[in-house]
Amino acid sequence: MTQDNNNAKGSPWQRLRRLAFGVVGIAFVAGIIFWGGFNTVLELTNREAFCIGCHEMKENVFKEYRNTIHYQNRTGVRATCPDCHVPKEWIPKIIRKIQASNEVFHHLLGSIDTPEKFNAKRIQLAQNEWRRMKKNNSQECRNCHNYEYFDYSVQGRRSNKAHQAGLAEGKTCIDCHKGIAHSLPPIEQDIGAAHESVAPEVFHPPAPPKQD
Repeated sequence: MTQDNNNAKGSPWQRLRRLAFGVVGIAFVAGIIFWGGFNTVLELTNREAFCIGCHEMKENVFKEYRNTIHYQNRTGVRATCPDCHVPKEWIPKIIRKIQASNEVFHHLLGSIDTPEKFNAKRIQLAQNEWRRMKKNNSQECRNCHNYEYFDYSVQGRRSNKAHQAGLAEGKTCIDCHKGIAHSLPPIEQDIGAAHESVAPEVFHPPAPPKQD
């Protein structure tokens, strides 16, 4: 009887192997559940509704975006907030999500919770995003637009010329299309400003005396 029980239970090695398989199986199932839950939460944060969940975005940049061709157009194809601001590739996406934790922190601080505060920081916020897009060769733009597939024959003369010049010069989309979805921040310019190092008569030479 005792021998039959020992045979039923198996040797210590067999019991250890069954235990190891059980632990691996449980870990595998738990990993699937965790990974599925993580990706579900990640995708929930990649929706337009989530992006405009805070009033800073809804009352400022989202209102501007609604007046652009990326929101409404003749084909009905829309580029939403995450399409332009969140990379699709896994590692760049995770890096961007980690960076976004700083944005959540400033939301809690109320750094841009009024139109006045937002406009005061608009240029800084815009430059941060322009810098990111410049660094990754405007990858989010290129997910939908690509130089190689442009049909230049149906583009306007100005667009045709600019796109071909940009391609030849190695420019990226954000170099020229900074105001494509949001209002451009006011930038100080020296147009019309006095240039002290240049005498006025250089720009406006006196008229020659009239000959009698």
